[in-house]
Amino acid sequence: MHLAVAARTDTGRVRKGNEDTLHADANAHRGIFIVADGMGGHAAGEIASEMAVEVVTRDLSELNDLETGGASEQVAEALREANRAVFERTRRELEKAGMGTTVSALLLSDTHYIIGHVGDSRIYLVRDGEMTQLTRDHSLVQEQVDAGLLTPEQARRHPQSNVITRCVGMADEIEPDVLEGEARMGDCFLLASDGLTGMVEDRRLHQLLTSRAAPARIVDALISEANNNGGNDNITAIVVRVLPQESHHTDRDITPIPPARVNG
Repeated sequence: MHLAVAARTDTGRVRKGNEDTLHADANAHRGIFIVADGMGGHAAGEIASEMAVEVVTRDLSELNDLETGGASEQVAEALREANRAVFERTRRELEKAGMGTTVSALLLSDTHYIIGHVGDSRIYLVRDGEMTQLTRDHSLVQEQVDAGLLTPEQARRHPQSNVITRCVGMADEIEPDVLEGEARMGDCFLLASDGLTGMVEDRRLHQLLTSRAAPARIVDALISEANNNGGNDNITAIVVRVLPQESHHTDRDITPIPPARVNG
């Protein structure tokens, strides 16, 4: 397995602190990539996202064979354990009441991927030039989209677009979404908090992710665009590209980042 990976988080232009936490790591068998977007006052969101990432990475550190029978359940249980840890802390420390976090985790090998997901951080897959959102937002506006009451574009601009219906730490028990699929050479995955996806439209995400730019340059461009569009929230992005073993990806192979569309 050969992966080209870049990961970065940014406070944005409005928030004073950053409550997002990311994790990006790989061994010879598989990579683990996580975005967690915390919420809650008195820095509680930062604590919740850090706790969740720590628990999930710890519990999945020995999971190397993603095609084994119990792998998906192991991912689900790691998210449940993270939820129990965060929820129990809200019960012990009254000032942490109401804290929680999204968690979107991708485990990836050269043949398989498994995703565990709670909240409205997202994971996208670009394959053969087509981009697909693999996760489904656990949010109020997504429920209205599913019911046919809002279009996806209306949901993006809705005043309650940040209201989520499921997160780690919300209740004593949660049920995460878990999905898995085949991984292929050439696949490109994006993990993103809503500080990115709420500021940058999917068509622009698609344009950047299908460019031949290195993942680090794509991540920088994504965060710059989110900030240029307002930077209303913390912004986190992880880009993972699955490369052939013999690939030698150098700057000489890179084409420029496509320019942003100018309105007006």
